Amino acid sequence: MAAVLCLFAGCSEYRTSDDPTLRLAFSCDTLSFDTVFTAQGSATAQMKVYNRNASALLIDRVWLKDGKAYRVNIDGEPDADKWRDIQINGHDSLYLFIRVEIDPLDQDNPVLVTDQLCFHLKNGHTQEVELEAYGQDVKRIGHKGCGRTDTTSLVFTAERPYLVFDTLIIRENMLLEAGTTVYMHNGACIYVGGDVTAAGTVSHPIVFRGDRLDRLFDSVPYAFAGGSWNGIYLQGTPAQKYELQYVDILSGNIGLYSYNDGKGATLPQLTMNGCRIHNHSMYGLVLVNTDATVTNSEISNCASYCVYCAGGTQKFIHTTVASYFGFTNIRIQSVAKDDVAAVFIDNLDKTAHTTTSFYNSIITGYLSNQLVVATPFDQYYPGEFIGNYLKTDTLDIPNARDNTYWQKTDTAELFVNDFYKYKEYIYYNFHLDSISPAIGIADSLLAVPYPLDRDGVSRAGLKPDAGCYQHLP
Repeated sequence: MAAVLCLFAGCSEYRTSDDPTLRLAFSCDTLSFDTVFTAQGSATAQMKVYNRNASALLIDRVWLKDGKAYRVNIDGEPDADKWRDIQINGHDSLYLFIRVEIDPLDQDNPVLVTDQLCFHLKNGHTQEVELEAYGQDVKRIGHKGCGRTDTTSLVFTAERPYLVFDTLIIRENMLLEAGTTVYMHNGACIYVGGDVTAAGTVSHPIVFRGDRLDRLFDSVPYAFAGGSWNGIYLQGTPAQKYELQYVDILSGNIGLYSYNDGKGATLPQLTMNGCRIHNHSMYGLVLVNTDATVTNSEISNCASYCVYCAGGTQKFIHTTVASYFGFTNIRIQSVAKDDVAAVFIDNLDKTAHTTTSFYNSIITGYLSNQLVVATPFDQYYPGEFIGNYLKTDTLDIPNARDNTYWQKTDTAELFVNDFYKYKEYIYYNFHLDSISPAIGIADSLLAVPYPLDRDGVSRAGLKPDAGCYQHLP
């Protein structure tokens, strides 16, 4: 019966039409790529070409106007010479797969590279789809499959981004200028054996992040997925100094790991101000036998400990530690959140004694207890906790006072957003909510040496807030 109907109706969806009013439709008029590193190529994007008409349409020819940067595959055919006499039946479609390969541009800033994919129909009409991408020249360190790159000292400048392909070993000192961006390829890491000076600013931070600039889903950039690179490891002698100003370390396995054997008379010294260590699939900041002062910094969203201290004297002042890794209604992380606290202070069986203090800071997360002080005798622990907002049991140590503790009955929102609302394109935001219980609870005298918050907002004349962000009334 179906065959009879097909013969009677002429099967119009299979018959090509010369009607000049008929057109193709496209899943997008402009196919835009995220920034593409030159000489490397993009991920493959796809689009669809639709024939929404009852009759078939015949495409005489498909071509790229320029044809230099874009590579197109039409329904499995990559050869442009064969993109002829393509029939799309009525109410049918074809798939196009497109990628970009941009030659080096000898430019510091990204350059827009465009082309037009043209479709000429048998009915005489020509339609076009715009293709656009920004090409970015980068300074490459190593290459795919190189294993590792060794150097004595290294200075990172801000003119162009860097792309680190594998293991980078800097045996002595590392210097980074304000505004430097370092893209890390999958599995790449940096080991430093000497001093580190990273001189970022509020307006020109230094950024370490993965090199995937495309999207996992439409509303989810790959930058939001942890574990895209390995981490930064500081393995110097006791004489080493690490000074990090406004450095963002994003979405690796480990953010910053400082290690020393603790056998010397002194320990390496780390100073961090205005930094952000965020979204790591293992640890955020690990300090083993390292003295550290961390101020106006955010350490957030790690699958395991956001902060781990074992050996040395560490002070955290106006720092926000927030553990909401994977707290969303879509699975974008490759690992699950461990059932551990945001902050773990390990004063058990280490070479150097551990004295970790928190002042005017926030320690919180979506699990019930976010702070563990592991020490043989709580009553003798010398670390101080003053003027903080803490999601933990009341600290049973002698130097804990004037803290605000989370209660199960609390209803006020602590942060602007501690849940990734991917459908609304709303990412985590650990600035304080207007009714946050962390507002105005910090110790005023302890805040005096830190008149500006991480954003450069003044705390002067205001009752200081806990954490690295001051809420503006």
